[in-house]
Amino acid sequence: MFTIRPATAADVPLLPAVECSAGQIFKQIPDLAWIADGGGQSGQRHLELIQSGVSWVAVGDEADAPLGFLNGQLLDGNMHVWEMSVDKDHQGKGIGRRLMGQARQWATSQGLPAITLTTFRDVPWNDEFYASMGFITLSSSELTLALRRVLGDEVRDGLPGEKRCAMRLLLG
Repeated sequence: MFTIRPATAADVPLLPAVECSAGQIFKQIPDLAWIADGGGQSGQRHLELIQSGVSWVAVGDEADAPLGFLNGQLLDGNMHVWEMSVDKDHQGKGIGRRLMGQARQWATSQGLPAITLTTFRDVPWNDEFYASMGFITLSSSELTLALRRVLGDEVRDGLPGEKRCAMRLLLG
């Protein structure tokens, strides 16, 4: 069992370990295996996103320790998901879906038209997972300037551009 709650500053020291654990699944894909050893978001970045009010954690024990998290912020008038990670020992239990459900509920309550994110193409736990929740892959002509910038920043930071895409879930 687990519950979803807003992330707090007290969660910040625990979130990098969740992100690192979640990244281990990339070892299954030889040309993306290096991601498993990546640094992920800094503690400062986690704190900034928590302070923006668009960050939740899944917790599952008396210690209230995060098993997964989703963080985002407003971008182009939509909610943009920067990261969703679930500890490798808790993947496949519905935590990611519940976190995304919380994000969708929040975005809808704010009257936002959509949720956006960037992810890997052709990675089952990425684009296929999001497509199963109603996200669609955006064509290059559908990308906003901000989403183009996000994808460009990802390439600058070492992610392979040909394997990345932006997705959108329309709300309402």
